Amino acid sequence: MHRRSALGGAITALATAAAGVLVAAAVSTAPAVAAPAGTGTGYLHTNGNKIVDSTGATVRITGINWFGMETDNKTFHGLWSTNPWRGQIDKMASLGYNTLRVPYSNDALKPGATASGINDFVNPDLVGLSPLQILDKVIDYAGDKGMRVILDRHRPTSAGQSPLWYTPTVSEATWINDWKMLAQRYAGNTTVIGADLHNEPHAEGTNPAATGACWGCGDPVRDWRLAAERAGNAVLSVQPNWLIFVEGVSCPSGGLSDVWDGDPSNDEDCGWWGGNLTKARDFPVRLDVPNRLVYSPHEYATSVFEQNWFKSPDFPDNLPGIWDKYWGYVYKQNIAPIMMGEFGSTLADPRDRVWLEKLMAYTGTGVDGMSFTYWSWNPNSGDTGGIALDDWTNINTTKQAILQPYLIPPVGGGGGPTPTATATPTSTPAGGCTGAYRQVNAWQGGFQGELTVTNTGTATVNPWQVTWSWPAGVSLASGWNATVTQSGTTVTAAAPTWAGALAPGASVTVGFTANGSSAAPGTVRLNGVAC
Repeated sequence: MHRRSALGGAITALATAAAGVLVAAAVSTAPAVAAPAGTGTGYLHTNGNKIVDSTGATVRITGINWFGMETDNKTFHGLWSTNPWRGQIDKMASLGYNTLRVPYSNDALKPGATASGINDFVNPDLVGLSPLQILDKVIDYAGDKGMRVILDRHRPTSAGQSPLWYTPTVSEATWINDWKMLAQRYAGNTTVIGADLHNEPHAEGTNPAATGACWGCGDPVRDWRLAAERAGNAVLSVQPNWLIFVEGVSCPSGGLSDVWDGDPSNDEDCGWWGGNLTKARDFPVRLDVPNRLVYSPHEYATSVFEQNWFKSPDFPDNLPGIWDKYWGYVYKQNIAPIMMGEFGSTLADPRDRVWLEKLMAYTGTGVDGMSFTYWSWNPNSGDTGGIALDDWTNINTTKQAILQPYLIPPVGGGGGPTPTATATPTSTPAGGCTGAYRQVNAWQGGFQGELTVTNTGTATVNPWQVTWSWPAGVSLASGWNATVTQSGTTVTAAAPTWAGALAPGASVTVGFTANGSSAAPGTVRLNGVAC
């Protein structure tokens, strides 16, 4: 990302800027997810339009982008906040994001590269580490949570996006050699599953004097399809188990249409940067190792640029046809899997919420749906905002509620390591508690709800634990803002490591999706005290 305005479907980069996001109650129209399936066993590969694990079980990537390593900081943003880096990963996992897509620039990989923007009081274990050493720690901890990691070569340098995969200062050889270095560094580590070769190749120059990335044009210095083959095969020569994620272009010709000539007949059909895979059927990416190719389009809403289809009289019913044309056919025709590498919005325009709900429904439900990594965890993405709010701790519940039914949590995820003390609370809320339930959504065979529990006592409860009962036949599908588990008809929401204390007068909202007939939580207790 690091976004753009568009002209004729092409987009120019904008720097990220801090953006506040309002938290609002949300009602989603999305259906339920299947029972959590995690991220599978061993390395992943492809089978038709599915991503499968080493046992052949279907895996759906439902991940999130955590950017910063591609910027001047050369490491993850938000490490300056009061939320420790492990706490942020804990929160992502507990919300149901099973994969991290990590953007980087080649600047961050250089010998002597220095990471900046780290709160050394909150993250003392990161002080003095190189960008790669910090990445090592994030990968290790994400793996402990059951998450996977996709590495994304986002920019050649921290200065900004580039239409081609090389620049005058960063050669194709550097691009490929750095990929081979990363493949060797993480060889044998099944947390790291693949390479997103280059972020958002796009058009530049006005046709017929195109200078940007084309698809299938045959020019080795501009044809992104050929470059993806060269880099992908180089990576696979070092690490044959990785998936190779290949994005689209914006305009297949690699150049912008001359919209000023008044002749629409020669105006090319363009899309988002990285989002146009219309030529992939006729000019597929050919890799030396079979069953490793995943196409990874990007898709955005009006907060990035108001494409013509957002202004069409048949909006939003026109959207599935747009997606079918640009990239959805790849999945529907069983050509290859789709992993939508970026999509997002501030949701400031009411149309954007409709867009996001339509897009999620288009991807399908359960493990058989299309994979995705949402843009972004970061609140400081200037034209989309994030799932995290500006404190890097609380979340945008409006966005999360729309995404939640489609998230398949990582096995082992759910809020970080759960100490023994969490399961056996040592303090009680002297004075009591109150509980308030809100059903957010319901569908055939399931529902989504939020239980807000307030400590009305005079003492802090630390660590807190909320329990409730459900009728027989109601089963937990996923939970967030706590480590949520079920035994029989009893559900337990244990405090996450980053927010273990519940002060007098403070509240916690535990969200969940469940299978079965809609049912309000019964016999709600806070650390054993009835609410």
